[in-house]
Amino acid sequence: MTIGPEKRRLMDYPGGCDAARLHLLLPQAPARPVKPLWVALGFVLCAIGFVGLVLPGFPGTVWFVLAAASFARGDPRWEAWLLSRPVVGQLVRDYRDGKGMPLRAKWIACLCIAVAVGFSLGRIPVLVGQVGWVLVGLFGIYYISLRVPTKR
Repeated sequence: MTIGPEKRRLMDYPGGCDAARLHLLLPQAPARPVKPLWVALGFVLCAIGFVGLVLPGFPGTVWFVLAAASFARGDPRWEAWLLSRPVVGQLVRDYRDGKGMPLRAKWIACLCIAVAVGFSLGRIPVLVGQVGWVLVGLFGIYYISLRVPTKR
């Protein structure tokens, strides 16, 4: 680490360095210009999550989990705010604790996947696309019902 002329003058001063200029001798922490970007991303993810709570068939929890992670990197106060929300905070805490989904939520999610795939299947003109879409839906139902733990 090289010492600039101002710091060298402070170190060579016979009476030492006064407290007002001591901070010039200490290494400076790098500025964190990324933190506001994490907070902004957290708000965008929260907005998508709130849309997911209103629209049937569109997941909301995953966006709130990502928003909490973004807020944790940006500003822990916003993470605490998100976790203090009545419904959303409980969903995120349950996910972090590995408790999984309530059985009722699993049934609703699987039903929404089946309905969404069923209604949209006729709009896909190619048979390969229809088969692929059904496989995506079946994988979603498999994952939710067997891979995601059931909260008791």
